[in-house]
Amino acid sequence: MISLEDIAGTAKAGTLYGIGVGPGDARYLTLRAAVLVRSVDVIAYFAKKGRQGNARKIVSPLVGADRRELKLVYPVTDEIPADHPDYRAHIGAFYAETTAIIEQELRGGNSVGLLAEGDPFFYGSFMHMWRRLDDVVPVEVVPGVTGMSGCWTRANAPITWGDDILTVVPGTLDEQRLTERLASSDAAVIMKIGRNLPKVRRAVEAAGLTERAIYVERGTMADERILPLADCDGLDGTYFAMVIIPGQGRRI
Repeated sequence: MISLEDIAGTAKAGTLYGIGVGPGDARYLTLRAAVLVRSVDVIAYFAKKGRQGNARKIVSPLVGADRRELKLVYPVTDEIPADHPDYRAHIGAFYAETTAIIEQELRGGNSVGLLAEGDPFFYGSFMHMWRRLDDVVPVEVVPGVTGMSGCWTRANAPITWGDDILTVVPGTLDEQRLTERLASSDAAVIMKIGRNLPKVRRAVEAAGLTERAIYVERGTMADERILPLADCDGLDGTYFAMVIIPGQGRRI
């Protein structure tokens, strides 16, 4: 009988793996991702101070008590606006320090699996490590099921039909730009909701899309919540939420 390791392959010494761990449910990891989580020498992951880190939480069923872990704690998250010079200075220094720590592990012959929620190349912190290390050490990126894919599937909402064009926008955009992008879209996904929920709701309404808009919080996770955006009065947004607006294109 062929093992999962025979199919997916195991970790190689001195290699950095950007492992996409999917939208939240561990069952949505790819075979390659699951095998690497179990075989790398060091499991690394980003986390907010005082938190376990969502990517690490997703892979908990695959991680034994004796595994080496490297928790990379952000110096700031949403305490400072992302476009503020202080934020960029703190995060830039943090990524430089993190790069040095990971490179030291790799130079010592260890394989490092850096976990990434969803897909590593889609709004992921892993990309900042990839940019600094891709030409320096062996790096492999393992794609994962995106958060938005998990969310529209759990909402039972096909996102695009026929020639629909999908637009993905961050909720951090200013309200006018967000409204303009949505108004010109066949289908849309609005990421990075958090504190931006009231602004996002106004923009969706101004674009005339409230009737189709669905709010999905922690999609595929145990505490998932799905409801029409119109029913979100008084709701506090969270980072692990998005708004999906399915298209209405050609159906046969």
